[in-house]
Amino acid sequence: MSARERTYGESALLTPANMLTLFRLLVAPVFIYMIIVNRISWWTAGVGFLAALSDYLDGIVARRHGTTTSGAFLDPLADKVIVLGSLYALIVARPHGLTSFVLPAALITLREIWMSVYRSKASKRGISIPASKVAKWKTFVQDWAIAFCVLPITAHHSWIGVTTIWLAAAMTLYTGWLYYVDGKKVGLGAR
Repeated sequence: MSARERTYGESALLTPANMLTLFRLLVAPVFIYMIIVNRISWWTAGVGFLAALSDYLDGIVARRHGTTTSGAFLDPLADKVIVLGSLYALIVARPHGLTSFVLPAALITLREIWMSVYRSKASKRGISIPASKVAKWKTFVQDWAIAFCVLPITAHHSWIGVTTIWLAAAMTLYTGWLYYVDGKKVGLGAR
């Protein structure tokens, strides 16, 4: 998108896409609390759906108006807060059958920490690392893994959530590896 087609400047902070991301950041603690207190409920699932919907709409709005550097930072941050917070809330709530979330949650956490450091290193060198299509699918699968654990129609079948979270963990590690390989091509692996 050229500078003339952008609705907001690249450094803009108060954009509609960022407002949707901010909404997601504000809903995150509510959703996490609801998982811990009342995991299996339509209300919990509804709040989670609103968070996921705001992520989807955020992407559409950002593409329509042009991405910003603040959005490139805030959107992945909101995803991390929702996904990691929800995974750990599920572990803390200790629902039957979900103790096997500990290892995939740890793997996802380590990858996200590494990715944050990697993006920071790239940004200091003037390189932006936008989310890839595979990474967007990874977030989609992570969201569904969490949804399967709070939706009344699937939550009592823990194998669905466990299977989906392991798929999400595999996709998370795979996308991290892809970012690393792509980064080496532009010189991020050096130094």
